[in-house]
Amino acid sequence: MYEGAVQTLIDELGSLPGIGPKSAQRIAFHVLSAEKEDVLRLSRALEEVKDKVRFCDICGNIAESEHCYICEDARRDATIICVVEEAKDVEVIERTGSYRGLYHVLGGAIDPMRGVGPDQLRIRQLLARLGANGVKEVIIATDPNIEGEATATYLARMLDTMQVPASRLALGLPVGGDLEYADEVTLGRAFEGRRLID
Repeated sequence: MYEGAVQTLIDELGSLPGIGPKSAQRIAFHVLSAEKEDVLRLSRALEEVKDKVRFCDICGNIAESEHCYICEDARRDATIICVVEEAKDVEVIERTGSYRGLYHVLGGAIDPMRGVGPDQLRIRQLLARLGANGVKEVIIATDPNIEGEATATYLARMLDTMQVPASRLALGLPVGGDLEYADEVTLGRAFEGRRLID
């Protein structure tokens, strides 16, 4: 334990996701040894992101105005919506360059153990978008874990009642992976998602 400001900094850094006690201590000591201007620049960046960044009124992605850059882009295909759990997932998909539709960020996944049900997610907003905009397909791109699968199943049922076609991202073996290292669930999904070779 350190005294005063140093311990406070370590505690605050340690409260960030993915930062354990040792990492928090290393970062704190880096801050102590850094130039004051570098630390002030970091401080200003933190303040600026809290002051300027919000969530898009349409899709829930991060934005610095009412709507994000994707929702503002008239060249995007508005008949397809890709549903993701978090705003960070949007950029992961955008980096592929293979999707040109719109997005909808749920703000998490159904997780009863943490008290997160459908009402805590942006599902009502998604359903409202579907009813108003002539959407022809919803791609469900939630994480391939228990919570993501529960969310995908819930959404698929809701979309079925609205007669909106839903698809799920294919799951299976990664490129460059070896069969011997694949777990049973991943390998099973790869068999289920197989397709004919052209």
